[in-house]
Amino acid sequence: MADTAFDLIVVGGGPGGYVAAIRAAQLGMKTALIEREHLGGICLNWGCIPTKALLRASEINHLLQNLGEFGFAVKEVTIDTAKLVRRSRKVADRLSKGVGHLLKKNKVTVLDGQGRLAGKGKVEVAKDGKTLAALSAPHILLATGARAQPPGIRTSG
Repeated sequence: MADTAFDLIVVGGGPGGYVAAIRAAQLGMKTALIEREHLGGICLNWGCIPTKALLRASEINHLLQNLGEFGFAVKEVTIDTAKLVRRSRKVADRLSKGVGHLLKKNKVTVLDGQGRLAGKGKVEVAKDGKTLAALSAPHILLATGARAQPPGIRTSG
């Protein structure tokens, strides 16, 4: 990577990060986005979207099991669970690639790795323990998502 100076560096390629990166680029900012796993984030790759694909398969199964109510008869319906899962992964993969296409179309530089703040206006990008790049920008957006945190429970005693 020859050029390491940007107007904006976005760490995290989920729905907050990739949308912000695209909009910044549309507004004329030279933008880089760093993502360590898959573009699109948790919802697109593992949560909402694959789950909806599986729910649709469940709905189809329900309709097939109740065809008699509509005047249809089918001798045997089988379910290939592995194929259902492959389809849900394929849907998520296609959408993730779509995010990548939008980033490319809007001239956002995408780096595959983990971003780490390295001082004022600096971000280091590493993958598999190896530093890939040292970037700089006056603006850095951390869009790394969230994890559920159970509430602390105090007991008297």
